[in-house]
Amino acid sequence: MTKIKTLGEFIIEKQSDFPFASGELTRLLSSIRLASKIINREVNRAGLTSDILGSAGTENIQGEAQQKLDVYADNQMIYALKARGEVCAIASEENDDYVIFDNDLSRKGKYIVLFDPLDGSSNIDVNVSIGTIFSIYRRLDENKPVGPEDFLQEGKKQVAAGYVIYGSSTMLVYTTGNGVNGFTLDPGIGTFCLSHPNIRIPEDGKIYSVNEGNFGQMEEGVKNYIRYCQEDDKSTSRPYSGRYIGSLVADFHRNLLKGGIYIYPGTMKSPEGKLRLLYECNPLALIAEQAGGKASTGKERILDIVPTKLHQRVPFFAGSKKMVEKAESFLK
Repeated sequence: MTKIKTLGEFIIEKQSDFPFASGELTRLLSSIRLASKIINREVNRAGLTSDILGSAGTENIQGEAQQKLDVYADNQMIYALKARGEVCAIASEENDDYVIFDNDLSRKGKYIVLFDPLDGSSNIDVNVSIGTIFSIYRRLDENKPVGPEDFLQEGKKQVAAGYVIYGSSTMLVYTTGNGVNGFTLDPGIGTFCLSHPNIRIPEDGKIYSVNEGNFGQMEEGVKNYIRYCQEDDKSTSRPYSGRYIGSLVADFHRNLLKGGIYIYPGTMKSPEGKLRLLYECNPLALIAEQAGGKASTGKERILDIVPTKLHQRVPFFAGSKKMVEKAESFLK
């Protein structure tokens, strides 16, 4: 019988791969693991209790209606990260500003964490896969108070990033800059177990994921690439299959495993797109690159962008390397 390797065992085993620190990042990742299990429990109970479904009656800073599970997931992530001393501050898509953990445990914490507590929350009520996305950075200077500059670091400076997808099974996928690994939650024992070691995204794919309802609002280069995906050409296995769930984590996860490209471009209504650089694009871009794929705005590498604000949005093209490069060629 093949020995099952748990997420906890794997993190400890790979601890020596971290470019610095010993058990600090290990404990931080364990906090995220705990929060995701609690969120997963509530997601799985959503159809059985009315007090967790529906709108919370509030809006986040982007003017989007918050779901009750959005708020619940946000609180669980904050509680879990604050409980240990590794994290000094966090920023969340659901909060207007960053939050400093001003207590004896975390005052000297070496890390900051940015996260989208429940991506795809508009799909909660219809039982579509949703997820949690997280991004971890080293604090710039432990001897100075935490400030905006700690959060506005380029994506290439992330020390770890990952996501949890709550679907037909619950999976946690993460990277610390040494490849990408996936862990599936065994509900019988309540433990994440290594199920997808060393994930590599196919260099090319046959799936394109984009909200074609916005086609008329897109720039001509993006329109031409979509037309390219739809053309008949046996030599390049076209037309490609259009697959769009409308839940970023779900679409990205499918393409990561099967090959494909995810596109959320700018439009006339939203020139910068709708996805957030710090909470969604940077962490998923790091995962894409570590798995052998690529992520860009269509014109520049996501991980090279110097952020200017906490809730900054950017266009997002991510997935199989050849597909992203082909899309970029239409935008030159």
